[in-house]
Amino acid sequence: MWMVAILCGMVVGKTIIHGIILRRCFRLKMFRADQGSWMAQFLTIIISLFLFSHAYNVILVLTFPASKQLVIDSKMGVSSSNVMKAAACGTWIGDLTTALIVTDMMLQDNLYPTWATKFRKVWRSHNALRIALFWGGSFLVTSIVIMIIATDWITWDRLNRDFVATTELSRAFLASFILVMDLMILMQDWDFPHFTNTLDVNLPGFHKHEVLFQAVEIQISGKWFNYGIIFLVIIFDLNMWKNQIFYYPERYGQYTAVDCRVYTVTNTTILAAGDKSLWTYEARSQINSHTQLPYMDDDLYMNSRYMGYSMAIKAFAFIPCVLGFILFFALIGVYGRIKRENIPTQPKIVEDVDV
Repeated sequence: MWMVAILCGMVVGKTIIHGIILRRCFRLKMFRADQGSWMAQFLTIIISLFLFSHAYNVILVLTFPASKQLVIDSKMGVSSSNVMKAAACGTWIGDLTTALIVTDMMLQDNLYPTWATKFRKVWRSHNALRIALFWGGSFLVTSIVIMIIATDWITWDRLNRDFVATTELSRAFLASFILVMDLMILMQDWDFPHFTNTLDVNLPGFHKHEVLFQAVEIQISGKWFNYGIIFLVIIFDLNMWKNQIFYYPERYGQYTAVDCRVYTVTNTTILAAGDKSLWTYEARSQINSHTQLPYMDDDLYMNSRYMGYSMAIKAFAFIPCVLGFILFFALIGVYGRIKRENIPTQPKIVEDVDV
């Protein structure tokens, strides 16, 4: 069934979203011909899988008696910390890869001939060196970032040392500004918003300007190769922002104590019980009969704070994102659309009729 969901998502993304809405209705230059079709299909596949999973659950409940254990739910079998680490790795890798890609493209272009002339001459004349440095640098930096995030060698809570205590509101503003920076990466490009690249430059990490798979007719070229990763990073960052806005400690086995400081319960037996009343401050401040110490002494202490701001106050953190998206779509609407008079029309065929 998931294969059917993927196929349906690809068909809807290619024909309806890309072909009809983005190309014909909105007339966006960045989606002309087949450009950007894979990104549209990727997003529609995600939505299709989500909808088909609900359809699967409905069919399963209606037709199978013991369906409770087979129903698809949000439980992934992994902890929230591991999911957040994976998301953090994805966003960091996406941003770092984009930075390397943009740097490589800037060193190849010829729009600014007086900028870094010697270094650009070496970079453009030694193609093998350029490819090796790109892939080697990508692998090295990516390995370092994943190692730091996965092993918790560097954490903000440890570096902070209670100098600047973050709250759910400040973290939401931080996630919002990160999302704005992602949009700025797209908007600062000289080919935005039409993505019409007239420069004769090779794709980063390759010796040609496009990657073409003849067997299945897949073509990856131009700006969608560069900034396709950023669109995925924006999705991750939106998810990060959502997690901060809808963050409640009790959902993650945490509770607040004195000065609104956050404590995390490390006892897996208590967490497995699923009873949120077991990890409140009142319950964890009780004395352990074996150690004669409060239960909270075994919990993980954090410098972060949870102030319990209302949703109306936390919604202000989305203002930078709203302004960024308004500017983003305004530029696309003004400069990124094909004018109606420039759209080629089919010539009328006049048939000669013998009288």
